[in-house]
Amino acid sequence: MIIHNFDTVLIDLGLFQIRWYSLAYIFGIIIGWIYALKIIKISTIGSQNFNTIKKSDFDDLVVYLVLGIVFGGRLGYAIFYDFEYYSQNFFEIFKLWKGGMSFHGGLFGVIVAIFIFSKSKKINFFKYSDIVSCVAPIGLFLGRVANFINGELYGKISNLPWAVIFPNTDNIARHPSQIYEAILEGIVLFVLINFLALKKKLLNKTGYISGLFLILYSVFRIFAENFREPDKHLGYFLNYFSMGTILSILTLLFGLLVIFLIKKNEQNN
Repeated sequence: MIIHNFDTVLIDLGLFQIRWYSLAYIFGIIIGWIYALKIIKISTIGSQNFNTIKKSDFDDLVVYLVLGIVFGGRLGYAIFYDFEYYSQNFFEIFKLWKGGMSFHGGLFGVIVAIFIFSKSKKINFFKYSDIVSCVAPIGLFLGRVANFINGELYGKISNLPWAVIFPNTDNIARHPSQIYEAILEGIVLFVLINFLALKKKLLNKTGYISGLFLILYSVFRIFAENFREPDKHLGYFLNYFSMGTILSILTLLFGLLVIFLIKKNEQNN
């Protein structure tokens, strides 16, 4: 068994602290930004699909994405995971340093941000969302690793050799579900999406990568939820479905709808 003894704070200067979780967001955005610019450069060579996207435009989009991630993630957590509390303590929503972010809320925030930006630039929404889908697993990987360091979103009881004891929770060995998700939603998803986007050249078929990202992420998340302890104040719906599973089923259906509509549009043309 492994005993979790990570410090959630990297640097403590008293009034000012640098936390691993904050660094995960910062480095996820920076690395994703750099990789996105590389994708635009690679995809522009010999392809007309990205000839309307300028690197400077994507630089501007990053600001929208950050706002979408932060506000969407926070509001999503308040609405999906603790609505009763935040409806009675509204201003607590703005206290981001207390933690509490939702991937699905952040996803919705990113979709809204890309929609607004693409409209202002008069460029197809999916041309931006496809690129974002290629880089998103980077942030997901770092975020899940940060969850593990924080000792949050831990797994169910386990007797496997790699089970982890989280002393701040209890003295019971549990699945390191955060690491499972980091591998699936981060590494595996990144490899699959970028293989399809760049090697199979699906970036040339606008919208496919966005739809596939939603489908693959949802499948991996639903699988990982089987090893993850549900939120104590929510538990399971119908004695089986966690909130993460329910939201992932919705994004799975939405991803399938995106692929269906794209194929239908291709047939009509």
